[in-house]
Amino acid sequence: MVRIDQLDGLVAFRCVADARSFTTAAARLEVSPQAVSQAIKSLEARLGVRLFHRTTRSVSLSEAGERLWARAGPALTDLFEATESVQEFRNRPVGVLRLGISRPAFTSWLQSALADFHAAFPEIRLELSFDDGFVDIVAQGLDCGVRLGDAVAQDMVSVKVSASEPVAIVGSPDYLKRRGVPRKLADLAWHDCILFRLPSTGTVYRWELVDDGKAVEMEVAGPVIVNDTAAMLDCARAGLGLAYVLEGTATEPLRSGALVKVLPSAVPVLPGFHLYYPSRRQLPLKLRCFIDFMTERLRQKARTRARRAN
Repeated sequence: MVRIDQLDGLVAFRCVADARSFTTAAARLEVSPQAVSQAIKSLEARLGVRLFHRTTRSVSLSEAGERLWARAGPALTDLFEATESVQEFRNRPVGVLRLGISRPAFTSWLQSALADFHAAFPEIRLELSFDDGFVDIVAQGLDCGVRLGDAVAQDMVSVKVSASEPVAIVGSPDYLKRRGVPRKLADLAWHDCILFRLPSTGTVYRWELVDDGKAVEMEVAGPVIVNDTAAMLDCARAGLGLAYVLEGTATEPLRSGALVKVLPSAVPVLPGFHLYYPSRRQLPLKLRCFIDFMTERLRQKARTRARRAN
């Protein structure tokens, strides 16, 4: 039998299930954690089952909660999107746009565009979720994500939002004075390198390089392994070794001389950053505005480069 109160608490349930946190869910709903907790308790009492296992440190779905999320989750998503699409008939791009992004993508691409985007769309609030791995934006409740290249899951749409990204091998002047400047790829075997552990796979990244026009991968060695690109640059500035980074992430230290590029002919140019998002019948206006703004910005930069080339 259908009852008028059946949807009570399901909004809170969906947000807590997404975030695995009552506090985060409360922030997204702009209510107190106590209000979210009470909504969940009322829903559990009405259904007669426990939906979450709670400790002081973690929140997880119970078996009943997993079943409810598996059956009701997609329907709730459609319901929320339908509600949002109706609100967007006001033709005002508003709301929170949640973006999954890596630190290199932020530094190389997004950071310089934030002020202009906010000026153009002051009622859209960007919430950035930083992760250097491959982000499942649907599982994390995000509107879109950013990654290098256009290889995405079959049910995702990919849009290019930046030009190609050159790689750089960098080291501090002090390190290069002590250890010498590498002149060829083989010299890297005698140098300390800052290693990067990929968050998505747990493996140590093998440097992608160019040898006589051919793409090669090289396993390097060094005293430090990190899983954060900002820490990798910090280690390089401290003289611990050479770092393999997107050149756009090292603009300031290269300009100031805190870091120096080496082996410029041995590094590739990687595909630009792409925005990806779930394929939907109707895009939320806030996401459409973000996509249009970033693609137009890319076209403007391309036109500027073309004029300078001529």
